[in-house]
Amino acid sequence: MTEKLTFTGTIVNPEWMPSWSVIEVPGSKDFFGTGKSVKAKTTVDGIAVTSALMPTGQGDHFVSVSAALRKKLKKDVGDEVNVHIERESTA
Repeated sequence: MTEKLTFTGTIVNPEWMPSWSVIEVPGSKDFFGTGKSVKAKTTVDGIAVTSALMPTGQGDHFVSVSAALRKKLKKDVGDEVNVHIERESTA
């Protein structure tokens, strides 16, 4: 069974990693059941993201948004995006 998490997020340069552009994933620790790095099928505005979701160190996870991905999205820091994450259920 596949479980899905869909939300609208904002591309930010977070205080805890200001040189990166990321989308923070709310409620991800509960969704994945862990605060560690996780692999999941992720899309941002319909474009596939190949990197794993990394822990923020604040309890949840983030999606890294590279310059190449921002160019594909035609978006930058401060812009909103639609995020869709799927994970396979272990049950």
